[in-house]
Amino acid sequence: MKRVYCLYRVSTKKQVDKNQNDIPMQRIACHEFMQYHPDWTILKEFEEKGVSGFKISAENRDAIQELKKAAERKEFDVLLVFMFDRLGRIDSETPFVVEWFVKQGIEVWSVKEGEQRFENQTDRLVNFLRFWSANGESTHTSQRVSTAMRQMILEGLYTGGPLRYGYRLVESGKVNRKGRRIMALEIDPDQQTVIELIDTLTIHNGYGGYRTANLLNEKGYRTNQGSLFTHSAVYRILVDEFYTGFHEGETSPQLQKLRIRSDETYQKIMHIMNERKRENEERRHMALTTKGMGMLSGNLFCGHCGGRLTTILYRDQYTRKDGRMITTEMVKYSCYHKARKLTACDGQTSYKASVIDDIVDDIIRSIFQGMEGMPEEEQMRRSLDSLIKQNTVQKKRCLLEKGKIEKQTEKLQKEIGKALLGESLYTEADLAQSLQMLRNRKESLEKELATILQEEENHRTHLQEVIPQFCQFRSWAEEYDQASREQKKMIACHMFQRIEVYKGYKIKVYLNSMYEQLCKAWGDPKVIEGLEEAKGKT
Repeated sequence: MKRVYCLYRVSTKKQVDKNQNDIPMQRIACHEFMQYHPDWTILKEFEEKGVSGFKISAENRDAIQELKKAAERKEFDVLLVFMFDRLGRIDSETPFVVEWFVKQGIEVWSVKEGEQRFENQTDRLVNFLRFWSANGESTHTSQRVSTAMRQMILEGLYTGGPLRYGYRLVESGKVNRKGRRIMALEIDPDQQTVIELIDTLTIHNGYGGYRTANLLNEKGYRTNQGSLFTHSAVYRILVDEFYTGFHEGETSPQLQKLRIRSDETYQKIMHIMNERKRENEERRHMALTTKGMGMLSGNLFCGHCGGRLTTILYRDQYTRKDGRMITTEMVKYSCYHKARKLTACDGQTSYKASVIDDIVDDIIRSIFQGMEGMPEEEQMRRSLDSLIKQNTVQKKRCLLEKGKIEKQTEKLQKEIGKALLGESLYTEADLAQSLQMLRNRKESLEKELATILQEEENHRTHLQEVIPQFCQFRSWAEEYDQASREQKKMIACHMFQRIEVYKGYKIKVYLNSMYEQLCKAWGDPKVIEGLEEAKGKT
């Protein structure tokens, strides 16, 4: 009797007991096949559930490795599978796995395809072509599935798995090939409010993931699964571009209907999160947290050594004459480098936070007061739209004149040909001079056109990028007096690229380039002059 080992495999868990490729079907087919081989007996059966023969190498499949060890020990004579692709679908590997078993004296049989032999080159070619075809089939299947999934997502349909927070399922009126209903996504207004709260806490209050999750849990909010919010759950919500109506860089009208977050908000969130990454520590100017008692953090530096100033709580104790022990606490900004003697620094080791905070607070207020003459958003838009229209008119004029010059140049070149044959009324020198004048004019027009296009691009950039920053700036100016310490800290982080502190509490501030442009364009010149100098107070 020949000893038989059987191998059954399905690529996904969903295939188990559910369709024609399931393991019970393979087992039944193999047992029925045994009827044609009365001298065979099944000793052992191996099952691989949810193992992709296309993605997972044989060396990482436990069943294949056990079969190899058993073959080396001569424990069986025949390896029986439903189809050869159950052994794998990797064209650069599986043919050689089959050949390896045959070289060990094992007969490799398939219920559907018979025995695989290696008696000549034709057998080897057939073996290779079989798995090359199986590999291609897997590739095409993967591509079809990916394309179908992508199309469903762009249509706003639910593709399975955990439901994304912020949405609920509704009937789409469609069914799949198996007659099952396909559900569509719809914005959940209650959860949308929570996402907007997360965005506000991140952008305006400077909350991190853990702090945000704790606040949401305290307010009684829960995830779609009914569990508590965690740092990772908040992080996934913040970085997910799906909330902006995009999926892997693509969008559609239906995805835009599912938009919860504006592009501007998403960009601000990503900026804050990138600033807080460990690898960006050296160039960071955003506070890692706004929990500290100091108003400034992240963009505060020692003007002497360039080291970052950190917030510390200084505690002092002393005994009064009456014997009472008095404890005082004070928030200070400490030079990290000098305090730890990491570098030579002739500045102070620490500064009173309240003094520096007041100075910077006064600077911020003076900037906002100097911006009272800023135009309204709609006025800015009209102004920029007008400039873009002027650019368009100038561009058309340049293109029209350039076209005329090109036609004139073409005529002159033909006339030069006639002059060389003695058939023209003009001399070669006159024609060459006219041609050079046209070329000079064309070159001048091209330079002018390039300038116009650059100006047009700058105006469009202002519309797309500067105006949102402009609106934010106006909003800060109007709300600053009522803002909390956390909000003031985030305003300072956004406004200032860097704040340097020197001995005697002298302060030098460097505005973020975008807000510096706004101040220079519409701010009070006296305020701007003051910012460009080493502004200091004691």
